[in-house]
Order: sequence, then structure tokens, then C-alpha cells
Amino acid sequence: MAEVKLENVTKRYGDLEAVSKMTWTANQGEFIVLFGPSGAGKTTTMEMIAGLESLDEGEIFFGEKAMGEVDTADRNVAMAFENYALYPHMSVFDNIAFPMKIPGRSDNYSKQEVKKRVEEIATVLQIEMLLDRKPQQLSGGQRQRVALGRCLIREPVVCLLDEPIAHLDAKLRHRMYAELKRIQRERGTTTIYATPAQTEAMAMADRVVVLFDG
Repeated sequence: MAEVKLENVTKRYGDLEAVSKMTWTANQGEFIVLFGPSGAGKTTTMEMIAGLESLDEGEIFFGEKAMGEVDTADRNVAMAFENYALYPHMSVFDNIAFPMKIPGRSDNYSKQEVKKRVEEIATVLQIEMLLDRKPQQLSGGQRQRVALGRCLIREPVVCLLDEPIAHLDAKLRHRMYAELKRIQRERGTTTIYATPAQTEAMAMADRVVVLFDG
């Protein structure tokens, strides 16, 4: 777990200032929602926290450590974005389990533990019957749940969720509000969640960061 602090963070794409002098803090173990319309700067902010985008000005801290020179792979951040980015040659099981099997982490988990955790997450997401399928055999909503499962199975210091349930039907989406909040509370992981939906923001957030035009 880590406190995440943004200080005067700015990102430009040519003449467009996508994020402008943004300053806010997510306290350790807090569930922060970035709320705003499309184009407000939510995804850009997430990508800068993850290290996928560089900063033009300002700094991002995890605790007291500045992230400016820290590679994405070394930040121990779990991410689930609206675009699923699943491995097409892997089964649903292996996609979800992937963060536990990569070099440097695989020795920490037995096969039995991996299987148990994948099945637990799959049950929460209602995809336990799909574990043997490949991504191309799934609907958009099912793929999104697989991507979310791959994020939730990790034990990161920060969890970034960018519209992770946007493609689910209304009934399942409302169920996921409670499940995501429960999982976050149990693990105590600092979580930053982006959405344009006021209902989601108010249902899930400890605090809301409202964005408009960066």
C-alpha cells in the first residue's frame, strides 16, 4: 500500500494541455474516484501514475519516493483499463493468473495457491465457467471482467481502474460496485478509479476528484 501524491502535474500533447497543474493526494488505503466527462484528463492521469506517460511538469510520489525516474515495471502498480489488452493465445485462467506467473514472482506462489486465487476472483466476477476459453470466444463484457480479474489478483501498492466495468450490463455493473469496494476494503490497497458516471463515483468513492478540461 502507498500514499499517492500528485504535485502540479502537467501533460501536454503539442498545443493541447491535457492535464494542467494537477495537485491532489490519495491517502494510503483510500478509494479515490476520478470523475469527469470524456476528454477531461482521467486516462492521461492514470497513465502518468502508472508510468505509461511522462510528465511535462510536476512530480508524482508513492509515499515519499518520487516516481519520475522509476520504470513502470518497478512501480508495482496493477492496472485495468477499458481496452482489455488480453493475451489472445492464453486461456481465461492463464490471463488472470499471469501476474502471479511472471519471472520474479512465480516462485512466491504454489500451483494450488494460483488455482485457488484465480477461482475465487473468477467467482466474484461471475466468469468461473469460462476459465478454459480463449478471449476471442468471449463477449466484450466477459473480456472486461477477465482484464479486471487479472488486475485484482495481484497484491500491488496501487491499483488503477479506468472504467473497468463500462461494458457490463446494468445489473452486473451495480453488483460490481459492492464487490469492488469489498475487495478494496479487505486488501487495503490504495485504489484510483476513473469514471464519467456520477452513480459509480458516489457509490464507490471515499473521495471524488472532479476533472474538467484537465
